[in-house]
Amino acid sequence: MKLNDEQHRINRIAWLRAAVLGANDGIVSTSSLILGVAAAHAGRNNILVAGVAGLVAGAMSMAAGEYVSVSSQADTETADLARESLELKANIELEREELAKIYAGRGLDLALARQVAEQLMAHDALGAHARDELGISETVTARPVQAALASAGSFSVGAVLPLLLVFVAPLDMLIPSVSGASLLFLALLGALAASTGGSNVWKGVARVTFWGALAMGVTAGIGALFGTSVS
Repeated sequence: MKLNDEQHRINRIAWLRAAVLGANDGIVSTSSLILGVAAAHAGRNNILVAGVAGLVAGAMSMAAGEYVSVSSQADTETADLARESLELKANIELEREELAKIYAGRGLDLALARQVAEQLMAHDALGAHARDELGISETVTARPVQAALASAGSFSVGAVLPLLLVFVAPLDMLIPSVSGASLLFLALLGALAASTGGSNVWKGVARVTFWGALAMGVTAGIGALFGTSVS
C-alpha cells in the first residue's frame, strides 16, 4: 500500500512569520506616516520625503532587529547543543535514560521507551536529544540571514504600496485614498498569510485590518491636531 504524502505547513513558519510581520509593518507604518503628515496639511513633496524616509528606515530597522533577535536565538541553540554534546560524552547511559523517560512521559511503556531511545541514539544521539529534549529541529531552527532578508524585503514591498498612491492620488483625496487602499492591502495580506499557514482566513483578515485601522486613525488624528495647532 502506498502512503499518501501529507502536506504540513509548520515548515513555513520561520519565513512566513518574518514575511507577514515585515509586510504588515511596512503597510501600517508607512501609511500611518503618510496620513499623519498629510493630515498636518503638508505638501505632496514633504509627504513623499517622509514616506520614502520611513520606507528606508523601516526596512533597515526590520532587517537589523530581526537579525539580532534570531541570532540570539541561534546562539542559544548552539550553546545548548554544545552543552548537550558534552553531557553525552560524560555519561551517555544517563542521557539515554533521560531520553527514555521523555518518551515514557509521552505514553510509551518504559521498556519500549528505552529501546526507542537506544536505537535513536545509536543513529544520531545529539540529534535525538536536540529534537526531543531541547525542542530544536530543522523545521524551527533559527536562520538569522533568512529572517532579516525576508523582513526587510517584505517591509519594503508593503511600504511601497501606500507610497505609490502619493504619486497618483489627488492631494485633496490623499487621506481617503491611502486609508482605503491600505486597509485593502492589509486585508489581502491577512487572507494570504492565513491561507498559506492553513488557518482561518476571515480571522486573519479581521485581525490585521483592525489594528491597521487603529494605527492609521490615531496617527492621522495626531497629525491633524498638530497641524491645526501650528497653523
